[in-house]
Amino acid sequence: MRDEIQAILVDLKKLNADGREHVFDVHIAALDDKQVALSGRVLAEADRQALRQALHTHLPALTVDDAGVQTLRLAEPRLRFVATNLTSLHREPSWLAEQLNQMLYGAQLEILEEREKWAYVRCADGYLGWAYLPYLTADWQPPATHLVTAPVSLMAVEPQSDAEKITRVLGGTFVHLLGLQGEWANIQANRKGWMRADDLRNLQNIPVTTAQRRAQMIADAVRMVGVPYLWGGSSALGIDCSGFAQLVHRWSGITLRRDADMQMADGKPVEQPQLQPGDLVFFGEGSDHRAITHVGISLGGWDIIHSSRSRNGVYPDNIQAVQGLRESFAGGVTYLG
Repeated sequence: MRDEIQAILVDLKKLNADGREHVFDVHIAALDDKQVALSGRVLAEADRQALRQALHTHLPALTVDDAGVQTLRLAEPRLRFVATNLTSLHREPSWLAEQLNQMLYGAQLEILEEREKWAYVRCADGYLGWAYLPYLTADWQPPATHLVTAPVSLMAVEPQSDAEKITRVLGGTFVHLLGLQGEWANIQANRKGWMRADDLRNLQNIPVTTAQRRAQMIADAVRMVGVPYLWGGSSALGIDCSGFAQLVHRWSGITLRRDADMQMADGKPVEQPQLQPGDLVFFGEGSDHRAITHVGISLGGWDIIHSSRSRNGVYPDNIQAVQGLRESFAGGVTYLG
């Protein structure tokens, strides 16, 4: 019987093997002829129910005690918000652990577990990792009215160029407009102060037609040229390939998941030479999204703009002119209709 139960646990773990979005770590704690006691943790109640159902289907006479299995997501989630202009998400609760992602001010996080000054969190897009608790707040943030579209915008104490600067607000941050004075906007972000109004995009003015979005995405993307490459980066302080694709789409009101393989899996396939500006172009060991290792934004045809590790940042390239890109080209998708 132990082998049968273990096989069921292995199969369920395989279904939830992608640790970026899933947790399934369940073990046999005790077993007799009629009952099994389980321990471990799962992400959600649905995972617990799937476990019970699988055991009941294959072993209907078995009594299952799963009190030792922790469900991380609660019926009433504990929400926190990023309180700094930028913070990072790590594989383990340590600054030395691999950086998986970065979150901008105001990003909503669901607390799943705490360990000293760190929290295991679920981002709004489902991505999992460890965040530094002192950089988070339980205070609800004011409703966003605008999106910062400058790669980096300096916030000042007064609406004038020579005023004291108090922080940097990064492109992609949702902020609340308090008022306008000439060319200046009074903004509530992680600090309250004044920014150039033309560094902002009113959420009511986000492009809506496909043609508008394609044009806007390319205009936004080229402003990031020269931003250095950073694994797990998602801002103009340093950005990786999928973080760049995600940010450029956010500026046009489109939400993407975090990693390149996820972005390929979710998009509508597009064949070259039908690639148009704003479509996503992928590279890897094959056309299967699970083998994808890199993504760029199409400028039309074989031209792309991407955050490249080999180029150490955001730059344009031509797929046919770069051997590594040409040989690893895996296809394209679009989120633009």
